This record gives sequence, structure tokens and C-alpha cells, in this order.
Amino acid sequence: MHYRFFDPAADTKVASGHLPHWEQENAYYFLTFRTADSLPSGVHAEWLADRHRWLRCHGIDPMSDSWSTLVEQLPNPQRQEFTDRFARFSQRQLDACHGECHLRDPTIRRMVTESVLFFNEERYSLVAFVVMPNHVHVLVGVNGRGTLLDNCRSWKQFSARRINRELGRAGRVWQSESYDHLVRTPQSLGRFRDYIAANPQKAGLRPDEYTLYMSDAQLPAE
Repeated sequence: MHYRFFDPAADTKVASGHLPHWEQENAYYFLTFRTADSLPSGVHAEWLADRHRWLRCHGIDPMSDSWSTLVEQLPNPQRQEFTDRFARFSQRQLDACHGECHLRDPTIRRMVTESVLFFNEERYSLVAFVVMPNHVHVLVGVNGRGTLLDNCRSWKQFSARRINRELGRAGRVWQSESYDHLVRTPQSLGRFRDYIAANPQKAGLRPDEYTLYMSDAQLPAE
């Protein structure tokens, strides 16, 4: 399957929630989904308030349904600033391992790993992923047999049922929204893969506290 990088001229599906979601057909994505307790409410409120201030300073109403579309229309330096500022803050907080961190348990990590791998090379092609104590990073090409959000929803629903059964409880396992980013260039694809590979060591994890998958397929050169 041939996957492509973000094309500003191509048809793009945009969904807005607390986070922007941009999708194109047969594209590469970097995706993060996290456990429901991975960010303390105060930290998330600080992040959201800061994002609202940033949007207002750039002439965008943060309560508008089209705010993410307007961000994408900003000049590249401002758009990159938005991505770096708010994504990096979230990643630092996730690497601090807030919450119960049930994914440290190898049995529970295996449930997540099996969910992500289940339709690999059928609905999508995995480049790399890592299961951390309270979040998961995935670098993936998604083909026309499903959308990124559909696949992510499937991973979370399937794994959540098994995790709750293992823990003998009910309730929400995953945060409802994910952070996802359309990959723009081969260089960005390589950087995201390197980030995933280095994330456990950067967070100071032992080898038994995470699961890392790296495809041996060669990355596209262009």
C-alpha cells in the first residue's frame, strides 16, 4: 500500500472537539491516546486555558466550531508554534506518569498491543508504536478501509473491555479524544519514529515498564 504525506490541495476531513482532527485518504499519522486519569484535572485546565489565550491572541475564537480549520490557515511559523507549544506540554505531562498507570502491568500492555496489531497490514500499516504506563504513541499509515479515528476507537474499545475484565471493574479506561497529527514530510515521519523509539528512555522507564514495536519496513524517501 502506498501512503502519502499531507497535501494542502487534497480533500481533507476536519473534526473539531477539544483537539483538532484532520484526515486525508491513505495518509500517515502520528497519534497519541491516553488513559482517563493520565492528566490531573488542574493540569488539563491550565493547558486548555493557555490554548484559549493563544487562539484569542491570534484572532481565533476558541469556542468556534471551526477553530482548528482557522489554525491550519495560519502562516506556517504560527501553525508550528501552536503544534509545538501544546503538544509538547501534553507529552511532558504524560511522561511524568500521572494516574494509576495500569499499562505498567505487562498483561495489560499485551492487551493494548494485541488490539493495535490486530488489523495491521489490512486496515492500516504500522510504522512504530509504544505502550507507555499511561499513554500510547502510534505512527501509522491508514488506508481507505477505515479512518484514523475509527481505528483508534476500535483499539480503545476492544482493549478497554479486556482491561476492565482483568482489573475486575467497570468504567472508562481511555480519555475520549486522541491527539493526532497528519505527517507532512518523509523527514517528519522519521522524526516521529525516532521520538517513539526514544520515549521510554526519555521518561526514565525500565525495560519491563513499556512495550515498543518498530516495523522493519523501509521508510519512504519522498
